[in-house]
Amino acid sequence: MTFLQYFKTDGIRGKVGDNPMTLNFLLNLGWSIGTVLGKNKSKKIIIGRDTRISGNMLQSILEFGILSTGVSTLLVDCMPTSAIAYFTKFFNASAGIVISASHNLFYDNGIKIFYKNGIKLTKKIECNIENHIKNNFFYSNVSNFGCSKNMIDPENKYINFCKNTFPKNLNLSYFTIVIDCANGSTYNVAPKIFQDLGAKVIVMSNTPNGVNINENSGSTNIIKLKKMVVLKQADIGLAFDGDGDRIIMVDHLGNQVDGDQIIYILAKEYLKNKKLEGGVVGTLMTNIGVILGFKKLGIPFYTSHIGDRNVYKKIKEKKCILGGEQSGHIILLDKHSTGDGIIASLQVFVSMINNNMSLYHLANQIKLFPQIILNIYLKNLENINKNIKIKKILNQYKKFLGENSCVLVRKSGTEPCIRIMVQGENYTKVYKFAHYIADTIKLL
Repeated sequence: MTFLQYFKTDGIRGKVGDNPMTLNFLLNLGWSIGTVLGKNKSKKIIIGRDTRISGNMLQSILEFGILSTGVSTLLVDCMPTSAIAYFTKFFNASAGIVISASHNLFYDNGIKIFYKNGIKLTKKIECNIENHIKNNFFYSNVSNFGCSKNMIDPENKYINFCKNTFPKNLNLSYFTIVIDCANGSTYNVAPKIFQDLGAKVIVMSNTPNGVNINENSGSTNIIKLKKMVVLKQADIGLAFDGDGDRIIMVDHLGNQVDGDQIIYILAKEYLKNKKLEGGVVGTLMTNIGVILGFKKLGIPFYTSHIGDRNVYKKIKEKKCILGGEQSGHIILLDKHSTGDGIIASLQVFVSMINNNMSLYHLANQIKLFPQIILNIYLKNLENINKNIKIKKILNQYKKFLGENSCVLVRKSGTEPCIRIMVQGENYTKVYKFAHYIADTIKLL
C-alpha cells in the first residue's frame, strides 16, 4: 500500500502558514508538478482558485515553481473546481490546478490537481510528485522559463458548457430557485446559468470578501437556505460548497435532499430513459435506504471508499456512468469527467420536468434510514481503528443495531478530526450508539 505524506482524500490541504501550506513547500510543489506533469506537447497548466484571501498569494508561489520548469500557465482566476477540469481537457493542457480547500473555512487552503484528461490524479502520480518534492528546488536556464497568460472569458466558456448539458427543448421558466453560493467560486457563474435557462433566481451568500467563504452557508450549513426557500415560497434551494463541486438541495417545504437522494433520483431517471450503464456507485457512507431502493429497481450498487476520486475509480472499474457521495459529490460521466454541483442539479431539474413532480415527491420515493454523523476533533488521530475498545465496538455493533445497520469510524482526509457514522432502522438506538462511540474515543 502506497503511503502518501501530503496528498490526502482530495489533494493537499491545511491551514495557510502551517505545513504543508507554506511558501517553501508550495514553491517545491509547483516545481515538482511542472517536472512530473508538464511533459506533453502543450507544456501548459491551467490554474484556478476559489475566493479565499490567501488564493492569490498561493497561486503566485505555486506558479513561480511551475514556470521555472519551462511549463507555461493559463490563469482563469476564480472559478469552480469542475471548470478547471473542463478547461484542462478542452485545451489539452498538461494538468489543471485548483487552489481551494473546498468546504473548509477561509484560514485553510489546498491544492487539487487534474491530469490532462480532466480527472483527478492517481495515487501513482501523486507518489511521483511527492518523491520529486524531496529533491532540492533549482532554476533552469532563465531563457527556458514558461510564460503566464490569462484565459479569455473563462466564465462564459464554463457557463456555456454547463448549459449544454441541459436539454435544449426544456427550460426552467416555471421555477423559482434560491441559490446559496457559499461566498465561493460559483458566485459569478451559477446564478447566470439558471437565469439564462429561464428560472427566477434568488441568490444568497454571493458577496465574497476573502474571509467569508463557507461561513454559515453553503452545502455544509443549509439552515439559512431552508428558511429562505420557505419564506420566498420557492420551488427549490441549491447549496454549493466553496469550490462548487458539491450540491445539497432543499425542497419547497424546507427539507434537505442530500447526495444519496440526488443519486437515487438521477439513477431512476437514467433507468427510465435506458441511459443507465452498469449500475450505480456509492460509498461506505451511502444510506442503507437508498441501497435498498436500488435493489428494488434492479439497479446494481457498488461501494467505494470515501472520496470522489475513489468513486470515479469504481465507476470506471464497473463500467458505470453514475456515482457519488452523500456529501453532494455527484459524478455523471456522460456529462463531465468529475463531480460538478451545477451540472448535477441541472439533471435533477430534468427529472422534475419529465416526471412533472416536485423535488419533495421525487426524494420521498425512498425511505432513508436514521443516520447520525459526528466529528470528534482530537490532537492524536492515529490508530483509532486499531484500538481494542473501538475494534470490539466495530465487530459487535449489529447485535445492538440489527442486520440492516452500518458503523464507520475513520480519520478525515480533509479536516483534523475523526468522523463517526452510524445508521440503522431505529433512530434511538442509532443516536445512542453514535454517542457511545464518540464518548469512548474522547476517553482514549
